[in-house]
Amino acid sequence: MKYKLIRGFHDILPGQIERWHFIENSAIEVFRSYGFNELRLPILELTDIYCTGIGDTTDIVAKEMYTFDDRDGSSLSLRPEGTAGVVRSFIENSFYKKSPISKFYYMGPMFRHERPQKGRYRGFNQIGCEYFGSANAGADAEIILMLWYFFQKIGFSDSVKIEINSIGDEESRNNFKSALIKYLTPLQEGLCEQCKIKLGTNPLRILDCKNEGCKDIISDAPKITDYLSESSDTHFKMLIKILEELSVPFILNDKIVRGLDYYTETVFEFTTDKLGSQNAVAAGGRYNNLVEKMGGPSTPATGFALGLERIILLHEQISDEEFMFPTDIFIAWIGDNTFIPAMKIATELRSRGKSVYIEHDSKSIKSQLKRANKFGAGYTVIVGEEELKNGKITVRNMKESSEQSIDIGDTEDLYNHFT
Repeated sequence: MKYKLIRGFHDILPGQIERWHFIENSAIEVFRSYGFNELRLPILELTDIYCTGIGDTTDIVAKEMYTFDDRDGSSLSLRPEGTAGVVRSFIENSFYKKSPISKFYYMGPMFRHERPQKGRYRGFNQIGCEYFGSANAGADAEIILMLWYFFQKIGFSDSVKIEINSIGDEESRNNFKSALIKYLTPLQEGLCEQCKIKLGTNPLRILDCKNEGCKDIISDAPKITDYLSESSDTHFKMLIKILEELSVPFILNDKIVRGLDYYTETVFEFTTDKLGSQNAVAAGGRYNNLVEKMGGPSTPATGFALGLERIILLHEQISDEEFMFPTDIFIAWIGDNTFIPAMKIATELRSRGKSVYIEHDSKSIKSQLKRANKFGAGYTVIVGEEELKNGKITVRNMKESSEQSIDIGDTEDLYNHFT
């Protein structure tokens, strides 16, 4: 039997993972500078966490989760997104008692059984941030600013745009839903089958439909920003003012509603025109009711998640920079009695923080130098039998094609060649 990947999953290979490290490390550096702390979540959670947190009527819960019964009969699901798990941890560990403000970032694999396509997998990776404890528009502005700074840091400032909207509080949404249903009902025959169902369950989701016929129908639909309550309108105008004062570029998009039920007030997406239909590379918003809904105290919160696979695809398009981490030093040994001395040298250099590669099978010097070039080694240390008899080794500068003989016992002199 020839084994192969499960459909919708993918390997991240050497030569690719280095670019992932760059993106991940850049995100961590930015998030920490804003006071966010890392939280590592389990991949498995009780299914009810997502049913309660995300919402039963969402596509994720209704169609896409990987769910199974545990041996004790409890229903478990592979995590399809991060926010519900972070909220569960926030409540379970009583972070609300420890500080009025809690800021977390997380990263890792997520799972959804959806149709695989470019930039969309069934097993995919996200980095997310969640900010608990502030209902102020300044908190929304901060996470949008932080995310914008991250995209600037990795070279995306000309490749993404920020789209923002407000879906208001419960009063705002109820008023808007009534107006939206009134508008769509006489036009429902032109909607796709899924949107016909959503009209009776969650009509706001229709605004997010990618079907061209549905998009045409909703182009003239009422705008949710025209139905905001006074407090929601004030919150949204303050957000706009702060972003403008901070020179954060954005556009207003009244069709953004996000695909999860827990959002309130601010919602936003970072989009690109370089990835086809999968144009969102990061998205998020405010969710003031979710902590209480999941059994915790009333706690305002806001956050976002970015899709690493799409970020990597975009980065590959706009950056031709090589991300393969080169080997600092290649150890070449010639002769049966030189391997152990070569290993000692490799061990010493590694203990000093150098990346060292050494072959374990006897090969010609020509073959080993060829391998050193393949690994991008800056230097090759050549350990030969004749040189060892004289207490010497050879250090070859691979870029300059120059060599120098040094005393094998002078570890400091050897190390100084590579600093």
